[in-house]
Amino acid sequence: MDETELLARIAEALERLALPPVRETDWTTHPAYVWSARGAEAVPELKAVPLERLRGIDAHKASFVENVRRHAAGVPAHDVLLWGSRGMGKSALVKAAVADAQGSGAPIALVQTGGEPDALIQLPALFSALGQVDRRFVLFIDDIGFDGPEAASAARSLRSLLEGGAMARPANVRLAVTSNRRAIVERQMSEQDDPINPRDAVDDRLALADRFGLSLGFPVCDQNAYLDIISGYADAYGLEFAPEDALLWARQRGARSGRIAWHYVTELAGRAGRLLD
Repeated sequence: MDETELLARIAEALERLALPPVRETDWTTHPAYVWSARGAEAVPELKAVPLERLRGIDAHKASFVENVRRHAAGVPAHDVLLWGSRGMGKSALVKAAVADAQGSGAPIALVQTGGEPDALIQLPALFSALGQVDRRFVLFIDDIGFDGPEAASAARSLRSLLEGGAMARPANVRLAVTSNRRAIVERQMSEQDDPINPRDAVDDRLALADRFGLSLGFPVCDQNAYLDIISGYADAYGLEFAPEDALLWARQRGARSGRIAWHYVTELAGRAGRLLD
């Protein structure tokens, strides 16, 4: 095989590996979108839990819903960091608040993307597209993570997009970012996190957390909140339950959370032969 033929085969292999071209997107017609390296995929229906069913997080719900309503109305609103315990309704609240604003006729849409460093690299292209649209958007970055060798650079990139960078997010976009850690920093970091200066890696992530005007912490679910969450769903679906049974369900799973509460409600519905929407 001569050099020309070898180069031709390499070129063909690279073409097969290349991502397809970014799809054209109508940003004005759908309630939600999913963004990836391939572009945006329209979501024809934003499925969200009604706000009244989200219990045990009343103060957080009020703050976040008000912020979304301000943004939808075109008045100043914050980028939001929702951090804390797993399964306590962070993601559900983001979707529910946007769906509630849409139900009131607000011209706003949800755009969801992942929180991995590779996904964050695509944000400048997304911001460029959204900034040209006469509509309000909540960019939902779910379960943001900064692990691995790209952690520090990803934190700096997102920080620049939030404030002060040449490709800062446009005025018609606000971020809602969920994380299982406060300040997006591990409790302990080894020198492997940044072989040049581990302290810089911590500072980068703390500086990123400071860019959010609204930070909502979701604590571990106590017993009363857990039962209240179950009651919200049980009332909506006409299900009855015994608190002792609900607490036993949680003890058997070693945790109390909104997610565990929903699993219990699913069990109740199964026992009763009821359908859940």
